Amino acid sequence: MSKPTFYITTPIYYPSAKLHIGHAYSTTMADTMRRYKDMQGYDTYFLTGSDEHGMKIQRAAEASGMTPQAYVDDIVSGIQKLWQRLMISNDQFIRTTMPFHHKAVQKFFQKVYDQGDIYLSSYEGHYCTSCETFFTETQVGEDKTCPDCGKPTEWLEEESYFFKMSKYADRWLEYIDAHPEFIQPETRRNEMISFVKQGLEDLCISRTSFDWGIKVPMNDKHVVYVWFDALLNYISALGWGTDDESLYEKFWPADVHMVGKDIARFHTIIWPIMLMAADLPIPKHVYAHGWLLVGGGKMSKSKGNVVDPNELLDKYGVDAIRYFLLREVSFGQDGNYSEEALLRRINTDLANDYGNLVSRTVAMIDKYFDGLLPAPSDKVAAPDDDLRHLAADTPDQAAKHLDVLQFPLALESIWQLIRRANKYIDETSPWVLAKDPDQRDRLATVLYNLYESIRIITTLLKPFMPALPGRCSEQLNYDFSDALWADAAVWGKAQAGTKVHKGEALFPRIDPKSLELPADKEAGATAEPAATGKPAIAYDDFAKLDLRLAKVLACEPVEKADRLLKFRLDIGDEERTVVSGIRSAYTDPSDLVGKQVILVANLAPRKIRGIESHGMLLTAASEDDAVLELLQVHKEMPAGSEIS
Repeated sequence: MSKPTFYITTPIYYPSAKLHIGHAYSTTMADTMRRYKDMQGYDTYFLTGSDEHGMKIQRAAEASGMTPQAYVDDIVSGIQKLWQRLMISNDQFIRTTMPFHHKAVQKFFQKVYDQGDIYLSSYEGHYCTSCETFFTETQVGEDKTCPDCGKPTEWLEEESYFFKMSKYADRWLEYIDAHPEFIQPETRRNEMISFVKQGLEDLCISRTSFDWGIKVPMNDKHVVYVWFDALLNYISALGWGTDDESLYEKFWPADVHMVGKDIARFHTIIWPIMLMAADLPIPKHVYAHGWLLVGGGKMSKSKGNVVDPNELLDKYGVDAIRYFLLREVSFGQDGNYSEEALLRRINTDLANDYGNLVSRTVAMIDKYFDGLLPAPSDKVAAPDDDLRHLAADTPDQAAKHLDVLQFPLALESIWQLIRRANKYIDETSPWVLAKDPDQRDRLATVLYNLYESIRIITTLLKPFMPALPGRCSEQLNYDFSDALWADAAVWGKAQAGTKVHKGEALFPRIDPKSLELPADKEAGATAEPAATGKPAIAYDDFAKLDLRLAKVLACEPVEKADRLLKFRLDIGDEERTVVSGIRSAYTDPSDLVGKQVILVANLAPRKIRGIESHGMLLTAASEDDAVLELLQVHKEMPAGSEIS
């Protein structure tokens, strides 16, 4: 029986003399999906590459005193090396300068021309060289700048071939109506529908003012417009238009095109209409993600805010960088990069949570059982049962989120198991059990359960952090190389008698003071008073707060207390009781049951009216406290999700 197939692509990157961390975002997500599907037993194919034609490249090459080919060769080499360092597992790196791609583009152009959907005319309009895109008078506005990148456009007048985009507008709208899943997220779909309903113009698809590109087959004075050329890489890479189309027949249509929101229009409007015109299948999904911003703005060389991924890899390693990219940004939305946020993820999630779980477990097996994993007893206590149930649930929960490319939520579901395993250590207190010879079997069960939890967790983390299983296996002495997703759903695969090996911390904590930050951002630096009138605090002080999303399980008034409500909260790996002085704002506290609120989870507990309150709920209040409201999160998310 043949395996199901899965074909995923990233946009082919325009050669840029300065790589930044944003370039790694799409490709890391696509690589994670490919590895996840591999673990599920799919026959996968992963394509990335470089888009090397166009006026921008020709001008940049001339300014550098190089030929366009030599110019792109040098830059593409850097992209390929970065992908290797990020452990990107692409099957092919296509370059649009490859001869087989040229032939496929010319064949496609001729096919659409022969059926009457391409015609020769002349073009007058505004052109953005940076984006390689034409814009109308209304799109550029009074200042004649590009509506996408903000740079000045130039007025072009030249003979051009045009593709009859307008002919297919109604068919495109009908297709999107019948296949709403094609464009994700929904906000992008709505944007594209609005764009097409305003009226599609025919697309200028050739140029004569420069010659760095693929020649139009019936008129070699023209080169094919760079986007009409570049989009075809997704099928030319599979052999479409050659004597061997076996890969195309096996993997097309693509399951996922992973693209940035700035090129969503090309992939969700122009590309499917090109395929309609050629009577070829349309990809199943286009996921248009947001940007990774620095200081609230897009990274660019001109702004001087480019973050070099190679420097980050040198400092923090591939696992930490991949984890940050996949965890920090909600898919489809813009996210902010800062080195402080990166360190917080490393120290909290990777060092404190995962790394500490591994090192404590291995150290205790080494200390109490001479490094040999003990066999568990048949007796199961309540904490064991709870841990095993969550472990059994986690693969399905993570898969549910990964199937819709919600990487942060998938990781959060795995981290709930990590936090539960750490709590299990505190509940069972192995160091206490070790002092009682009669508790030897119980101690063995506890340590086996911890080892087995780590095995499951590390298996689930393989797609996200592909270097991690190998590093962890050095301590666990467990071979993760052939581990499948289904292996994580089976409890008991760890073999008693396995020899563990204590090693260095998988993720050593990093002192935030080691960051080269401006003086006012350094830990302990004196800060000016904030605009609120309250004293400003250093970033490290704020980073000490553990803010968690909590779901209200129950809420009731505290007896003989006019202002107090007693909450029972679900924070993912445990339940908490919290007392809050907001009773005046809620006449019926039961209305809060099921709401998602924000909890300061690491506040020291204190007794209020005889009730031990573990944490504090965030509220908003008017200046005179006349208006008081509990802060809530309205989008459904897992209880215990970290707020940052």
